Amino acid sequence: MFIDKKETGEIHCDDPDDFRKLYDATMQLLFKVAFRVVNDEEAAEDLVHDSYIKANEKKLVFPSLDDAKFWLIRVVKNASLNYAKRKTREAKAYHKALYEGRQQMDGGEVDLLKSETVDKVKAALELLPEKLREVLVLREYGDMNYKEIGQMLGITEGNVKVRVFRAREQLIKLIGEDDVYMS
Repeated sequence: MFIDKKETGEIHCDDPDDFRKLYDATMQLLFKVAFRVVNDEEAAEDLVHDSYIKANEKKLVFPSLDDAKFWLIRVVKNASLNYAKRKTREAKAYHKALYEGRQQMDGGEVDLLKSETVDKVKAALELLPEKLREVLVLREYGDMNYKEIGQMLGITEGNVKVRVFRAREQLIKLIGEDDVYMS
């Protein structure tokens, strides 16, 4: 005797009609569950779709739509929690690698490079004409804006900008762009 699945109310995940019914009845709910955990729309959607794929590939059969819904909620919740944990671990590992790398980098070699750079810049500044050196020092080391420098030296703001630009160009020629450690 053959019993029709429609009479029993079973949900067969590999049946296209049942799958569509299950999807329509649960998609929004599952998305909300996943999104609340992972706080990322794309990830939440992927996690929900993965749970549907899992049910379909395993050809699961549920006694009712509610049973299928509860199973999917559990799967999505667990997958979302695992995703969130993995993202947290990845962020910590990334942060650790980023900052441990910096601490190791700031060794004697870097200090020496920085010191050499400071010496080169000081020597190059001394070679600049007084008018250019003065505006550059006020701008870079005095933290003054163009207007303040112009008022202090009795020149226009435009003239200050031109002098700063020319001073920087000459410094680059004297020092060389790639020849110093700036950090």
